Amino acid sequence: MAITVGGRAVDGLDEAAGVLGEWQREGAPVQLHPGDLGWFQRFGAQATAAAVRTWSRDGRILALGLLDGPGLLRLAIAPDAQQDAELARQLLEDVSEPARGVLPSGKVCIEAPRGALLRDLLSEDGWNADEPWTHLRRDLAEPVADPGVRIEVVGPEQVHLRTGVQRASFDGSTFTEGHWHAMAAGSPYVDARCLLAHDDRGAAVAAVTVWSAGPGKPGLLEPMGVHRDHRGRGHGRAITLAAAAALRELGSSSAVVCTPSANAGAVATYGSAGFRRLPEVRDLCRGTR
Repeated sequence: MAITVGGRAVDGLDEAAGVLGEWQREGAPVQLHPGDLGWFQRFGAQATAAAVRTWSRDGRILALGLLDGPGLLRLAIAPDAQQDAELARQLLEDVSEPARGVLPSGKVCIEAPRGALLRDLLSEDGWNADEPWTHLRRDLAEPVADPGVRIEVVGPEQVHLRTGVQRASFDGSTFTEGHWHAMAAGSPYVDARCLLAHDDRGAAVAAVTVWSAGPGKPGLLEPMGVHRDHRGRGHGRAITLAAAAALRELGSSSAVVCTPSANAGAVATYGSAGFRRLPEVRDLCRGTR
């Protein structure tokens, strides 16, 4: 049975998000989440559709990739297809040949779920491990401690504060009010929340967006940031606790987050909010074939 690869039309983004939600499983390796797709939609529906790649057999999507930047394909694979040899070989061929249009020429990297057969094939084909990333998870079976600061759910009136904190948290961020509205118009945001933390003077000091994949499934924090002028005062822990509480209210079974392992401050912040480190994962990269 042939495996076909294709992009997504704008009207196929809801299906793509739904498929990613179905693939989220407790106890399984962390992989591309509908919230990742939702966060990307800040660039607009057309740009998001152009960045999505899908692999299907008999009309069923088996793998879905998001071209997150010029040379990074973030790939999710159906849980029951991660050892599918035909699919893994097809994926390897498609990501290795720029002419196929899945990845550009030059240095390219693949983010694939830990334990998937594709990772073995990429390594055998000369792809090299990149810098490590740390996944962290917090179980949400029990109530989450109060964050100790005022938390506000962002609506249209607070968008300027939310985007301002984002730009003050990440060097080079271009997150604008227009980006927020584009993101909020996407279907993944129906089950998402943006939160702001305020200090005792009322200033917005930290922000996070949380994404549910549905009741009983892991939810995602993407992104979380603390205003550069308000760091070192526990605001990162506070907004992370608020994020976990919001996901619990949305029915998520756990909260997951990912950060570069080299970002020791972020790893420590998540740990202080009850997140447990999972095994590190590395993208697999190579230059031109």
